Amino acid sequence: MITLGTGSPIPDPNRAGPATLVRAAGRDLLFDCGRAVLMRAAAAGSGPAQFHTVFLTHRHSDHITDLNDVITMQWVMSFGPTPLRIVGPEGTQGLIDKTLDMLTEDVGYRIAHHESLQYQPTIEVTEVSDGVVVDDDGIRIVAAPTEHSPVKPTVGYRIEADGKAVVIAGDTIPCEGLDRLCAGADVYVQTVVRESVVKMIPAPRLQDVLDYHSSIEQAADTAQRNGVKTLVMTHPVPGVAPGTEQEWIDEAQAVFAGEVALANDLDTFTL
Repeated sequence: MITLGTGSPIPDPNRAGPATLVRAAGRDLLFDCGRAVLMRAAAAGSGPAQFHTVFLTHRHSDHITDLNDVITMQWVMSFGPTPLRIVGPEGTQGLIDKTLDMLTEDVGYRIAHHESLQYQPTIEVTEVSDGVVVDDDGIRIVAAPTEHSPVKPTVGYRIEADGKAVVIAGDTIPCEGLDRLCAGADVYVQTVVRESVVKMIPAPRLQDVLDYHSSIEQAADTAQRNGVKTLVMTHPVPGVAPGTEQEWIDEAQAVFAGEVALANDLDTFTL
């Protein structure tokens, strides 16, 4: 697993937007499409032509910023009509329809210029809510509803292969669906907010993030209750001040007895 992008909506010179690459059973699986996802994927030796499936946790802008880039580049880098598989919660088909509509002009330009490109982008969308999404060729992927109100619906994913399990939670507070995904997982990737720091910043819009993202303590408690082996904290809010990285880890380790990592872009976790 590679944390391609570990940033929040606030632009950061060192953190691309939310995106995680899971390599399992010979497949490159992309989870979310945040800012600069294809640049980070290229650095990891992957890219749109290698993505077996793209999974979306929800439709908040920072998680889908570069979805249009993934669609465009998968299309122009393919040698013939090659469907791009996209899995996401209810409403994903509508998002794809609107994105393709936005791309209509560019698609026309490229078809007019490239003689070998005489086909439209092809997207195969699967909308999921709760249950098994994939179960074949040595890999099993399960979706479950998460809680990020008023953003609805949102889902997390559990990827199982070779006797190991990785959970991509997205943005969520603790909830029953998240507990089911995390039970006995080897790695649990969770957006986190450092509540003690946010509370000291007198900005109402920043205070608002506290009630629909997991705090460090909540993520650590979810990991502890469900027997997770490694908690990977990503999408830190607010940004991590240089020299305070260990403080974030210490707050989680006060609650969780397993391994804790505060992810940076392109960190690799091998199971």
